[in-house]
Amino acid sequence: MNGLRVIPTWRHGQERLYICLADGRNVAWYDREAARVNLLSEDRREDVLDVLGPFLTGPVTVGPPPVPTPAELARLTLHPDDDLAPNRPGEALVIALDRDPGPAHRLRPDPRRRALAAEQAVGEALDQLEGAGWHTLHSIPLPGGDRIHHLLLGPGGLFCVRTLYARKQRVLIADPMVTVGRHEPQPLLRRVRADADRASYALTAEVHPVLAVSGPADLDVVAPPREIRILQDTDLASLAHLGGVLKPADVEALHAMARDRQTWARV
Repeated sequence: MNGLRVIPTWRHGQERLYICLADGRNVAWYDREAARVNLLSEDRREDVLDVLGPFLTGPVTVGPPPVPTPAELARLTLHPDDDLAPNRPGEALVIALDRDPGPAHRLRPDPRRRALAAEQAVGEALDQLEGAGWHTLHSIPLPGGDRIHHLLLGPGGLFCVRTLYARKQRVLIADPMVTVGRHEPQPLLRRVRADADRASYALTAEVHPVLAVSGPADLDVVAPPREIRILQDTDLASLAHLGGVLKPADVEALHAMARDRQTWARV
């Protein structure tokens, strides 16, 4: 026995096998998708390949880990308190509800819980694009107490997504007004454009505004609004078909910038 053990881990639906010493230190890892064994110590090459034997499914490349890109280096040096990537959909609402759940005798559902349900549905739909070269950030805080609900980055560009709860209600959109059910019309599209403008300023890149309507009974758009995509939460996967705008290295660099809380401190 060579004293090594294999520990499987999962991240964004992809498996990585770590090869560790008895004391827990890593000596190598195996990426199935890349078909590559990354060695931290060339001296353990034969031992690593021996213990990985039952897990290898075909020819693999064996060598030292690739040199990190500038975007990866930026991510590695980012302080955990400033990293927005772990934010869950609706993170700010989750925290607010934990701090102040509201009265238990409320006759009508707390509107914050409805908004949270919508952001979670939209966030889940966007997160499913991760494996296709896209990244999503949720609940990005902005100065003044505002926030961006979701930011989607990928080959098709950058998209600032604002969520609208409309479960089983009719939604009428006449730019810039949005009417949900029997509620008074609100100039919500102005807010969507403003969010995208602030994101463009922070990232020094073009960011497209998107309104994601969650669970409407009917969605009626009087005329195509200027520059804004109107999508139901069930149609967000269509964004994955967009491409030809950003190269993978550009996506990674923008994602590294966007996940840094300090990027948004002065917008």
